[in-house]
Amino acid sequence: MKAQLLALGAVLATHLVAAETPDVEAQGFPGFPDFPKIPFPGDWYNKFRQLTPEKLIWHIGIKDLMAGAKKLEGIAYATPERNRVFGTKAHNDTVDYLVRELQRTHYYDVVKQKQIHLWSMSNATFKVNGKDTEVTPMTYSPSGQSKADIVLVNNLGCVAEDFPPEVNGKIALILRGDCTFGLKSALAGSAKAVGALIYNNIPGPLSGTLGSPSDPNGPYPPTVGVSKEIGDGLAARAGSETLTGELLAHSEFQNRTTFNVIATSKDGDKNNIIAIGGHTDSVEAGPGINDDGSGIIGNLIIAKALARFKVPNAVRFLFWTAEEYGLLGSQFYVDNLTPQERDKIRLYLNFDMTASPNYANMIYDGDGSTFNVTGPAGSAEIEKLFQKYYEDRKQPHIPTEFDGRSDYDAFISVGIPSGGIFTGAEGIKTEEQAKMFGGTAGIAYDANYHGKGDNVTNINKDAWLLNTKGAAYVLATYARSTKGLPPKDPPPKDENQARSLGRYGGVKPFNGSCSEI
Repeated sequence: MKAQLLALGAVLATHLVAAETPDVEAQGFPGFPDFPKIPFPGDWYNKFRQLTPEKLIWHIGIKDLMAGAKKLEGIAYATPERNRVFGTKAHNDTVDYLVRELQRTHYYDVVKQKQIHLWSMSNATFKVNGKDTEVTPMTYSPSGQSKADIVLVNNLGCVAEDFPPEVNGKIALILRGDCTFGLKSALAGSAKAVGALIYNNIPGPLSGTLGSPSDPNGPYPPTVGVSKEIGDGLAARAGSETLTGELLAHSEFQNRTTFNVIATSKDGDKNNIIAIGGHTDSVEAGPGINDDGSGIIGNLIIAKALARFKVPNAVRFLFWTAEEYGLLGSQFYVDNLTPQERDKIRLYLNFDMTASPNYANMIYDGDGSTFNVTGPAGSAEIEKLFQKYYEDRKQPHIPTEFDGRSDYDAFISVGIPSGGIFTGAEGIKTEEQAKMFGGTAGIAYDANYHGKGDNVTNINKDAWLLNTKGAAYVLATYARSTKGLPPKDPPPKDENQARSLGRYGGVKPFNGSCSEI
């Protein structure tokens, strides 16, 4: 047996030498034995590195996802604020952690994109006829104190005509929906309201942002959000009795330096870039592990796995800052692209909240078949590919609207096809959805949304793993080829048209991460 093994080893060694040796017959050595051709080891390696969706998915595991989530929670809890709000030490540590992990792969060109945005923190109290009422101040609300009657605004407060003359000197009560909180507040200010009380159109409290420190439609009065239950009660009483509100709001403002993280594969076609993103910041209330630690850790694990493979198309991982303050990081990135750079981005995939505890598998409605808000050309094909991923695995899915509440908005606004997965925020799970996905009907997809309970304990591991693998599946498919996509739409001709494509497209405010509408 030993002699046979030695003989076999000698033959294999000869074969390997022959594979690396020039053609000896052509060199003038006729009669050299015609050994069978075997591939050079480098060919085996290159074949191993060929990317397929299933190969990439194989490298995605819950252990790595949970380790990343615990890392983010630890970063937040190591600071007195126990959050990862942009510009804080914890957020800067989050950015540096991502940069280190990406650089260790030696697969990406990693850049920190510096920018300055206005941070704001507010506190507010509110009383109705002397009774304390729970409210949440809107980000960028000004400070102020007022005592005045509450006047119900007509319709949804999205046009000046909705504000009757009686609003002058009063506190405006406005229903959420159809337009941004910032526009509602600005129109109230233009009508000389001394305060704005925006109430939710779905069960539960309301927190959000005015989107920017000012609005051309008018000055912001002190603006707070209130739950649907309280708001409906006030609206019902406002027509038949006098309601006196006492509003006290205090806000602080500070310009903060912060960073996007941009990691582009060194390999692949740089004229056909597949972009994938999620946001790195949290709200003040908590560490933001589902919103959006789930998205950025999922994308980081995918980025590490992708480093094992060759990609025909370049892949760009984008980690956004200041999403919770109005999608500021992603808008800054897109605004600073040259037309040539923008044209090189073939599509954008967004992953924001992929591990909601009472989840539903939601795919952005790229073809507009459900919500009548269509993404740029190519978005329908992205939606169909996500559908295929779920259906191949016999997993249910439903559509969700491009409502302008996450970082895809800037890309859609300039005609870049977009898509992604979302598992729900403050929206309420229906009976039908509970039958499809399990969980509990009648409560929020994520009861800890924008709260201190958005931590490692309160995420759904099964949903997170399934949806991160879905992200990897679609990314790998398009990193291999985009031949199935139609030509891109031309970009809008002016900025006003661009903004109307996303944030002001008549959308409904039920889903998404950043509450701006």
